[in-house]
Amino acid sequence: MTNSFNDIPVPLLPTERVDDLLTHDLRIIQSDEVFSFSMDAVLLARFASVPPRGRVLDLCTGNGVIPILMTTRTKASIEGIEIQPRLADMARRSVALNGLQDQVVIHEGDLRELYTTAGHGVYDAITVNPPYMPLNGSDLKLNNHQAMARHEIGCTLEEVIQACVRLVRTGGKVSMVHKPQRLVDIISLMRQYRLEPKIIRFVHPRAHLEANMVLIEAARDGKPEVRLQPPLIVYNEDNQYCPEIMDIYYGAKEGKS
Repeated sequence: MTNSFNDIPVPLLPTERVDDLLTHDLRIIQSDEVFSFSMDAVLLARFASVPPRGRVLDLCTGNGVIPILMTTRTKASIEGIEIQPRLADMARRSVALNGLQDQVVIHEGDLRELYTTAGHGVYDAITVNPPYMPLNGSDLKLNNHQAMARHEIGCTLEEVIQACVRLVRTGGKVSMVHKPQRLVDIISLMRQYRLEPKIIRFVHPRAHLEANMVLIEAARDGKPEVRLQPPLIVYNEDNQYCPEIMDIYYGAKEGKS
């Protein structure tokens, strides 16, 4: 559902629109000129372990959808960091649109340098939906905004994991969504940088198809032990969302009593 300019209490650029997040009366500013959020962000926002209070950080925050969705689950202070000025500005306006300025703060900057101002080990939990595709001669025919969101132009997977271990406290949780094809790289780098994978869950578009997403939770300096959760199936045989997906999109508010 998209709203017109006359309904919006924050300024919009000519190519921008406001989309309904279909839960808790939340809305998000989007534009076809930049990379819009998709299901992976929604799944990560529900999958991630977040404390009831404390400090939570979302890396590669884009237009801020993950911090906004996580406000339905926690009273923690939530921050997002985005390197692209256009997206960081959209995220800030989306936060204001939802009246969440007291809980969510968006930073414009490079996640690789955030520790120099924020400090080491200051966050209780971190989420990240990073660019999935290494450069490796990739065909970059997208505009710059979209290319940076999809390809490791502004940061590599290793740099994302380095940033996580610098910023999360000992015992704190790091939650990531990525492509299954990169799973070995992710686990190897996490262990190299003292993030111990604790939970892995594969997401399948349909029960008979191979996974197209993987959700991973790691703990800084955690003990070696990992659990594989049951697969998350998106569509049933009738091409309708499965019950768990329906609950993720439309379920009740958690953990804010």
